[in-house]
Amino acid sequence: MTTRAGSDENSLWIRRFQPRSGAAVRLVCLPHAGGSASYFVPVARAMPEFADVLCVQYPGRQDRRTEPLIDNIPDLADHVFAALLPWADRPLAFFGHSMGASLAFEVARRFEREKGVIAAALFASGRRAPSALRRETAHLRDDRGLLEEVAALSGTDSELLGDEEVQKMILPALRADYRAAETYLPEPGDPLRCPVHVLVGDDDPKVTVAEAAAWAEHTAGPFTMKVFPGGHFYLTDHANEVIRTMTEHLRAAGAPSV
Repeated sequence: MTTRAGSDENSLWIRRFQPRSGAAVRLVCLPHAGGSASYFVPVARAMPEFADVLCVQYPGRQDRRTEPLIDNIPDLADHVFAALLPWADRPLAFFGHSMGASLAFEVARRFEREKGVIAAALFASGRRAPSALRRETAHLRDDRGLLEEVAALSGTDSELLGDEEVQKMILPALRADYRAAETYLPEPGDPLRCPVHVLVGDDDPKVTVAEAAAWAEHTAGPFTMKVFPGGHFYLTDHANEVIRTMTEHLRAAGAPSV
């Protein structure tokens, strides 16, 4: 079953595939570039009962396909922050993969700055720290070049990428997401106060272990890093261990042990 937060505009952003109204913490999952909320269905099903998993759905994909795209992290973060306000009646934790990690960082910053709410945890997966800058230009390539970039990361089935109809559906949102991720520059500000836990593949072409370790500069709270065998989508092969890692950290942050 999928549920949304109420019936207003913000409800378009949040999906619950395994609603747990009595959960002690809400885990907000933010997808990678080109990804959708449904990517996190396995996470919603696998997390323990103490975690209510909220999956963010960006404009321009699936049932939001006809909506205007957002091609920068600050505006995305503003919308996600507003959409999550009705869900902040209990502790929030964030899990973001790739572009989603940068977005999770900015949303967590907004909760601290605007509401004085410190996240239970920020899980940053497959993404270099905001301070570890690279010049990336995949969003400027032609359609074939952009699709080749995606295929090289193994994030999307190569047969689907070769389907012309699929390409027409995914390319606009994919390009907007890549533009958001590749042009992101964090505004100056205090480090987060929440725990930051980094997860990264040891053969990820998008982030080195050193670039991932630089996330430590962005929190005044506890910091950990776990390196997995694999590339940018290491979590596909290590889903159970990723779930276990998040569960352990959320329990350490005060979630129930049952």
